[in-house]
Amino acid sequence: MGQETTPFDDPVRDNWYRYQYMRDSLHQDFVDKARRCEEYVAGLQWDPADLQTLKQSGRPAMTINKILPAVDHLTGEQLFNRADIAFRPARGGANAEVADALTKTHMNIAQSNRLSWVRTDVFADGLVTGRGFFDVRIDIDSNFMGDIRVKKAPSEMVMLDPDAQEYDPASWSDVGRSYWTGLNDMKMLYGPEIAKELEQVPSGYSPYTFTDDDFVRDGTFSAPTGNNRTLTQAYLPYGVQKFFRVFERQHFVVTNGRVFVDMTHGEIVPVPETWDHNRLSDFLQNNRDVHVMQKQIKKIRWTATAGPVTVHDAWSPYRYFTIVPFFPHYRNGRTHGVVEHLLSPQDIFNKSRSQELHVVNTTANSGYIVQDNNLVNMTERQLENVGAQTGLVIVVKDVSQIDKIKPNQVPTGLDRVSFKAEDDLKNIAQISDSETGFTREDVSGRAIRANQAAGSTSFAPLFDNLARTDNLLAHRILNLIQTFYTEPRLIHVIGTKPGQQDQSIVVNEVTTEGKILNDLSLGEYEVIVTSEPDRDSFEESQFDHAVEMRKDLGIEIPDEFIIRVSKLRDKEELLQAMNPADPEQEEFDKQLANQTAVAELEKLRAEGADKKADALLKSVRAASEKINIDQGQSGGLSPELAGEAKIKAFATNQEHQNERDMENLKFMNQLSLMHEQHVLDKQLEQNKPKTSPAT
Repeated sequence: MGQETTPFDDPVRDNWYRYQYMRDSLHQDFVDKARRCEEYVAGLQWDPADLQTLKQSGRPAMTINKILPAVDHLTGEQLFNRADIAFRPARGGANAEVADALTKTHMNIAQSNRLSWVRTDVFADGLVTGRGFFDVRIDIDSNFMGDIRVKKAPSEMVMLDPDAQEYDPASWSDVGRSYWTGLNDMKMLYGPEIAKELEQVPSGYSPYTFTDDDFVRDGTFSAPTGNNRTLTQAYLPYGVQKFFRVFERQHFVVTNGRVFVDMTHGEIVPVPETWDHNRLSDFLQNNRDVHVMQKQIKKIRWTATAGPVTVHDAWSPYRYFTIVPFFPHYRNGRTHGVVEHLLSPQDIFNKSRSQELHVVNTTANSGYIVQDNNLVNMTERQLENVGAQTGLVIVVKDVSQIDKIKPNQVPTGLDRVSFKAEDDLKNIAQISDSETGFTREDVSGRAIRANQAAGSTSFAPLFDNLARTDNLLAHRILNLIQTFYTEPRLIHVIGTKPGQQDQSIVVNEVTTEGKILNDLSLGEYEVIVTSEPDRDSFEESQFDHAVEMRKDLGIEIPDEFIIRVSKLRDKEELLQAMNPADPEQEEFDKQLANQTAVAELEKLRAEGADKKADALLKSVRAASEKINIDQGQSGGLSPELAGEAKIKAFATNQEHQNERDMENLKFMNQLSLMHEQHVLDKQLEQNKPKTSPAT
């Protein structure tokens, strides 16, 4: 028998077999369905052969796109319900301060990645194709320490484990990503050596047989095509560039690995592959309760092949797959979106409306019955061409010998077919007229709100799966933060709401005592996902409710609150103009700031005196110990004199401490009296009778 092979002996072969299995296990069916759905959203809703037949027969082919408004409406629902992510301590040394730092770090990552727009793109992919995907990984292009990057992965490129049974990719055995790319991109991604090796591959490079659909590029601005030559090579100003289909596969492998074991809480966490010996030693030195052990674990192997060449085959630096899915509807391993259920009603709607137009066209020019040689001002051929024109004058020899053919009646119920198809589109998409704002004028506002609430209930499963995806994405980002964000970093969060200030926080900061403040790598934290209404729509609803409560219920809502939730452009300046600064308050604030500065100065002086006294006491103790050891040999001070020195140093230190306590007590008493006087003056000012403004 030959030598036993490992799963990594022939990555090209293994990748190809897995690619075939994924492609043939309903992935190709998904791609075909996804492309058809994309075409319908774009308005390409007729089969080319049918269009050609209708054109030759002179019949209309109308396209009235009802799918695009439905997709836009559901996308708008998502825009008005953003996800707010927060972290809470769970166990393993987690605390509220670090949880707040993690929340701010996540906000920084979301802002730097424009995550709200990426989320909208992924959500739209799910609605149209049935699958949307985030791709989360570390990027070192702009920061050598690594930044978390969240992008959208085109749904047609991501190939799922055919045997998976759960929504969470953590339970899948593998996930693949297939795409076409050229040599220049291969050089950037995998290095010049790989690009050089691929350049030597002759035409017909692959030892395997691709299907026609394998040559169709996904997610590009160009139209899909099956022309293999245009995909395997491209003409550039400097020559011809080859293109290769790259298949990246992330798959779990059971192997021996190092794990952290928390002896206090019992937690087991794999040691990151990117940690070297020095980093691991520092971590263990700062965490005495954590030990490293060998254990059978599941690790991710990352294998990428292009044609007959293995471009990458190594252990993944991540604990999870980089792919995070969004499935609008998930049932027993099957995924489906919204658009695919609207295809048949859209076809019926287009064909019925086109047939109605055809009937109207044919009835408008039904024809004439004319006796031979009865026309005077035109021939029969001319009458055939201009017989349907408005204001036509026909001169005949005998009026009784010309007659207009009566058109056929419009088939009964033909117009109802289009109405039924339109109702089917609304019912299947679960979007009523109340949802879109096109209700009849005689419907009450209360009924409209009730219908809108019922419509929102029908969207609940869809947005529940979106919340599940938000939770998975936040957990992946949290894992990357705790694994790769271990150096001191300045996290900056930009205030996005009116009156909200920018925030900055330093994480993983090492103090002079050797402790790490806001250590993001320790502890376990739970993700809290809440739905946060869009700021504009939320403020509009708040403004409307406030005005209604003030006008209809007579509740005295302050003017400042109504202005604050309004959409006035310069409302902050208006609020400042309505409430000018109080000179007394400003003077009090200045005095308070001065007193605080004096207190800080006294504190620094006191700390300096403490340090001097401590140094003096330590030196006296050291001298005393040395004298006690060397007594009798050098004839130094006696123990009695050394003891007197200790007593004097202690008395001096105690005297300084008493003086500081007295000064602090005086300052606090003075500050308390000033605050009480200021509050009393304010109360007297507010109790003065004021003349109410005219209403």
